[in-house]
Amino acid sequence: MVRFFFENKFALKNRRAIKLWLDQVAKNEKKSIEGVNYIFCDDDYLLEKNMKYLKHNTLTDIISFDYSLGDALLGDVFISTERVAENAVTLGVEQTKELHRVMVHGLLHYCGYKDKTLKEKELMRMKEDYYLSLRTF
Repeated sequence: MVRFFFENKFALKNRRAIKLWLDQVAKNEKKSIEGVNYIFCDDDYLLEKNMKYLKHNTLTDIISFDYSLGDALLGDVFISTERVAENAVTLGVEQTKELHRVMVHGLLHYCGYKDKTLKEKELMRMKEDYYLSLRTF
């Protein structure tokens, strides 16, 4: 089950379609979503989490906490909507597309993909692009 929570006044469109899309991503990766929570927040809220749990004093667009068990995906994905909006402008892409990229990025981490090395980052970006291309909404 995919659930959405809002720590700010962010409005998420097409929630049902997004849930179906994320479920399909998991199925394509031979996984199932048992409980993934997306928490949409602002920079300050996510910075607090970043400092408290990861000891990083930097802004970020996403922090994910993975509780997955085998092929059952479980976790909390915190997304700064302010960071996503700024990144979309910097990258010259639609804000919705950047938001969906960050959402699928978190899910791909739960599927076992990493992004520490250049090779891992390239594979992660390829997967993100592929799954973004499957959106029908």
